Amino acid sequence: MTTTDLHQPLAGKIAIVMGATRNQGRAYAVMLARNGCRGVAVHYHGEGSRGEAEETAAEIAHLGAEPLLISADLTQVADVVRLFDTVEQKFRQLDIVVNTVGKVVKKPFVEITEADFDQSFAINGKAAFFCMQEAAKRIEDNGRIISIGTTLQAATTGLNAVYAGSKAPLEHFTRALAKEIGHRGITVNTVAPGPLNTSFFYPVETADSKAFLSHMAPQNRLGEIDEITPLIEFLVGPGGGWVTAQTLFINGGFIAR
Repeated sequence: MTTTDLHQPLAGKIAIVMGATRNQGRAYAVMLARNGCRGVAVHYHGEGSRGEAEETAAEIAHLGAEPLLISADLTQVADVVRLFDTVEQKFRQLDIVVNTVGKVVKKPFVEITEADFDQSFAINGKAAFFCMQEAAKRIEDNGRIISIGTTLQAATTGLNAVYAGSKAPLEHFTRALAKEIGHRGITVNTVAPGPLNTSFFYPVETADSKAFLSHMAPQNRLGEIDEITPLIEFLVGPGGGWVTAQTLFINGGFIAR
């Protein structure tokens, strides 16, 4: 492996990052560009998110990769297909798919509405499934498919039934798809972070719940995105080829009982 290869192990690759406007999505999109991807598709949803998507795209372009902005409602299968079609038409290949999209509903079990349930499963479950399906149809041999889950999938804790429950299917989707396409060298994994210091975390939390969740980690703090990014970087890279069909919990030792 040459020095250039070491610094840009993803040279020539094409990636899609769903939910690439901010937080984890932006961090992973920028990391992919930094590692040599020649093109990174930046997914966003609606004109209200376009400005942030353009900021992500500017960072990608600054690193020498070509960004492609695509707006899509991932709860609509036709939009998922259009997103993948657009990438295919632009770049003629696809190597890496990272889906960071998610919706948090934090309520007591008995207060969860039908709308809460339907929206949560549409975004956290249905959208992820059909993104993985389209990825499986189009991705190159030795490609990488990663879904972002949540540590709450493995925690005994209240108020997160519909959020954790709608993310839980990712584990089963991941194992099944990894088995079906693994003969092509493609890996499929779910990464399940603990509570992170991001704008995704704070809207449904209070000062007391933040303190409680921080206390659940031995270091008594929330995680940071740049502590998750190295795991994604490893999984999409050449060294990640033997890791597949896994749900990888990265949470600072988070325990909730």
